[in-house]
Amino acid sequence: MSETSGIPRRRRALVAVLSTLGLAAAVATAATLPAGASAPTPPTGWTQVFVDDFDGTAGTGVSTTNWQYATGTSYPGGPANWGTGEIETMTNSTNNVSLDGSGNLRITPIRDSAGNWTSGRIETNRTDFQPPAGGKLRVEARLQVPNVTGASALGYWPAFWMLGSPYRGNYQNWPSVGEIDIMENTQGLNTIWGTLHCGTSPGGPCNETTGLGSTTTCTGTTCQAGFHTYSMEWDRSVSPEAIRFYVDGTNYHTVTANQVDATTWSNATNHGFFIILNVAMGGAFPAAFGGGPDANTVSGRPMVVDYVQVLQSTTGGGTTTPPPTGSRDAYSAIQAESYNSQSGTLTETTTDTGGGQNIGSLANGDWALYQGVNFGSTAATQFVARVASGANSGVSGLVEVRLDSRTNTPIGSFSIGNTGGWQSWRTVPANISSVTGTHDVYLTFTSGQAQDFVNVNWFNFGH
Repeated sequence: MSETSGIPRRRRALVAVLSTLGLAAAVATAATLPAGASAPTPPTGWTQVFVDDFDGTAGTGVSTTNWQYATGTSYPGGPANWGTGEIETMTNSTNNVSLDGSGNLRITPIRDSAGNWTSGRIETNRTDFQPPAGGKLRVEARLQVPNVTGASALGYWPAFWMLGSPYRGNYQNWPSVGEIDIMENTQGLNTIWGTLHCGTSPGGPCNETTGLGSTTTCTGTTCQAGFHTYSMEWDRSVSPEAIRFYVDGTNYHTVTANQVDATTWSNATNHGFFIILNVAMGGAFPAAFGGGPDANTVSGRPMVVDYVQVLQSTTGGGTTTPPPTGSRDAYSAIQAESYNSQSGTLTETTTDTGGGQNIGSLANGDWALYQGVNFGSTAATQFVARVASGANSGVSGLVEVRLDSRTNTPIGSFSIGNTGGWQSWRTVPANISSVTGTHDVYLTFTSGQAQDFVNVNWFNFGH
C-alpha cells in the first residue's frame, strides 16, 4: 500500500502555519518542575482519568496494565514501515524502552554495528479517551525530546500523539478515524508541531497529508535542552467544538468543528482515542527537513517522559448522582453514574429523557460496582438497562450482571450493538437467575473487539 492511501502518516511536508483561532484558555502548568516530578494535581473542576508517573526500578519496562508495545516495522497486516517510511525496528527491549528509576520513561533509538536502528513505541491499552458530552478532555505529557541538535540529530522524530480507536485492529482507515498529534519534533529543531488529521488522503477537507496544523517554539530552554509540558484540550462545552494545542500552557493552535464538514468531523471524533509515545528514525517528515539518519547521526539519545495524564471536566454538563449512603432499591432506577467504584468508564452528560449523566466509553474489561442493592425476599428474575451505542458496524458486546465479585459467573446478560448513536437510547430487558437478599452488583462489559460498544444511563431489576 502506498503512503497516500489512507494510512497514519504523521511524517509531513512542511506544515502550513495556520492562524491561531479564538477560544483560547489558560492551562495551569509547572514548566520548571524537576525531572521525575509527579503529575500535577488536577485543577478545580477537572478529574484525573489516567496517569502514569513512570515510577519504578531503573532498567525495567513500562506498566503493561497501562501500555502495550508496538513492535517490528508495522502493525500485523498494516502498511510497511508504519506507513511513514521510517527505518527503525520497534522493540520491547529495555535497551529501547525503560524506566530510569527517577520517575521517568526513556525511549531510546539505538544504531547497531551494522547500521540498523531500533527504537520504542508504546500505546495505551485504553482506547476510550474522549470528552464527555458538554465537557472537556485534556491529554498532556511533560517530556524532553532527544537532546541532540544539528547534523547529529538528522532523522530523529519523537512524538506524543493519539489515534482514533477504530484504527486499532483495522489499520486501513486513516485519516478518516482521526489523529491528534499533540507534539511532533524532528531534526533537533526548536520547533513543535501540533496537528489534527482527518478526512481523506491525499487532499480532502483536512488538507492531507499535511493535516490541520501549526507550529511553535519552546521558550526558556529549547525543546531539546529541557522539559516542557505538551497538552491537547478537546472542548465539547463550546460551539463549534474545539481542539486546542498548548506548550507550557500557551495555546498556539486551535482546530474547530466548523473548519470541515459535519461528517468529516464526526468520523474523526465520535469515538475514543488511544495515546502513543515513540521515537521514529527517518521517514517522510525528517525528509522534508534534510533527511537522515546518516553517518553523522548520533545513536542513543532518548526522549525522556516525566508523566502522561488525562483529565476530564464536565463543565456545562448534567448533574452527577453520588452513591447512596444506605442500601439501594433493586426495583427503582439505579443511576449508572452513582457507582461506588469503576474501571475504564467516563461520565458524560446525557440527552436521554430526564437528563443527568450516563457512563460511557465502555469496552471489553470495563466494569462498575453498585454496593448494597436490596432485592428483598421475593426473587428478582429480570434485569433492565437503558443503553445507547454508536459502535462501528460489526462491533458489539455483552452487558453482564454479576453479584458480589466481578469474577463471579454472570447471573444474566444481554448483547448490544449500534443503536444509532452514542445518545440514541433504548431500554433492553434480560432474564436473570433468581436473586433475593442484599448484594453488591457489578455491571461488567465483555466484547470480542477492543472498541467501545455501549453507554449506560440507568438500570433496575424486576420480578
